[in-house]
Amino acid sequence: MKIILPVAGKGTRLRPHTFTKPKSLVRVAGKTVLQHVIDGLKKLKNIDEYIIITDENGEIIQRYIEKHYPALRAVYIHQSELMGPAHAISLASPRIQQGDDVLVVFNDTLFVTDLTRISKLCDGLDGLIYSKEVEDYQRFGVNVMRDNIIVDMVEKPDVPISKLAQVGLYYLKDGRSFMDYIALAIKQDLRVKGEFYLPEVFKLMIKDGKLLGAPEIEEWLDCGKPETLLQTNRFLLERATGNHVCIEGCVIIPPVSIHPSAEVRHSVVGPYVSVAKNCKIFDSIIRDSVINPNSSLHNTVLESSLIGDSVELTGQFQRMNIGDNSIIDLSARTLLNQ
Repeated sequence: MKIILPVAGKGTRLRPHTFTKPKSLVRVAGKTVLQHVIDGLKKLKNIDEYIIITDENGEIIQRYIEKHYPALRAVYIHQSELMGPAHAISLASPRIQQGDDVLVVFNDTLFVTDLTRISKLCDGLDGLIYSKEVEDYQRFGVNVMRDNIIVDMVEKPDVPISKLAQVGLYYLKDGRSFMDYIALAIKQDLRVKGEFYLPEVFKLMIKDGKLLGAPEIEEWLDCGKPETLLQTNRFLLERATGNHVCIEGCVIIPPVSIHPSAEVRHSVVGPYVSVAKNCKIFDSIIRDSVINPNSSLHNTVLESSLIGDSVELTGQFQRMNIGDNSIIDLSARTLLNQ
């Protein structure tokens, strides 16, 4: 099996954090989004190669993977023009040979499902378009089903023709044929809003009689916006092991994730707080927040906040979204209010 991981994209909804790092390296529940994805794929035992589709941040992604997953068999392909998801996947075509099956995993969202059941779920089918039933179907591309087979796809329907949304996880039994269909869609210039998307590729396959199933995943976790990233942080912390931490002189309210190298003194931390390596938290109260590496928080009250790398925050505030390498000092304000 070949795994295709498209990690290109600006991540504009997560700014200011994505000004200084790729969106796949944003942290949630003690890991980067990319770590969560790769760790979830480890359950698959027959992976021949990871094909990582990158943009101008390719070197950052490559260094990160080589550091944290030195044994990972990976190649890196640069997408110089951002022309849509299908175009990004098409760049993997030279790596896909006859007999290769392909799993495509987009990293805007995390998923909870048993990938070891792929062979069983795809028995008698040509591919799987993993899906999740949603109420706000108008926001997504949805699958129209008949007898458990996808017969059509509709992008952001106005009427509830289907509530079964595609989640960005795709398995194709014949990877070489899949690449040929992507090439055909690009040749026919089947664009949506100027870009190439996978539903147009799958429609060509359906027209030719290919059978695609739509297994429903257990959970679909969005990491694309600050508010949804915090929701995902809460969900993952609730299900993580080892989130009951005891630190002398502090009140720790689980679930939390506190890196062993972090220094926490005279503080109340939790619930739903992730503290990364080398952080310093003194005389503070923090809940429902993500604190990234090497940040220092002093005399601070935080809730529902994202704090970037190497931030220095002193004083009091209630909710913040601070990018990397910032220095925020609110202590003067605190003194004036006393």
